[in-house]
Amino acid sequence: MPFNLNAYLGIQPDALQVFAQRANVLAANLANADTPGYKARDIDFRAALAAAEPQTPTGNTAAPGNVQMLTTNPLDVTATSAAGTVSTAQFLKYRIPLAPSIDGNTVSSQLEEAKFAQNTVRYQAALNFLEQRFRDLNTAITGQ
Repeated sequence: MPFNLNAYLGIQPDALQVFAQRANVLAANLANADTPGYKARDIDFRAALAAAEPQTPTGNTAAPGNVQMLTTNPLDVTATSAAGTVSTAQFLKYRIPLAPSIDGNTVSSQLEEAKFAQNTVRYQAALNFLEQRFRDLNTAITGQ
């Protein structure tokens, strides 16, 4: 019986890549907190993860990698996965500011720091999940 590693690991590898791309976007927001006219951005995580897990016509999830996400610009934010190239650029949205500044900057440092911390915790949780899955595989292979 063939073993499908992608099916065994589930959506976690794709989630890790989206978390990593989101960390880059949030870091860019923090770095530009004092830049006049800079617009805060964020990744629509749910939509990006849903696209990483394509749907069949019957509504069931298909094998990873059956859907190719395209970029419109060579500078678009992308990550490469085992299933292919996952582009988060199409899920990059502008954040609606709570209190925009006079100079047009929409970055709230406190909000960005909170989102970055939350993203870091979720990234670590996905890593822990994958580590446990590989530990289980190692136990099954070695029999110990």
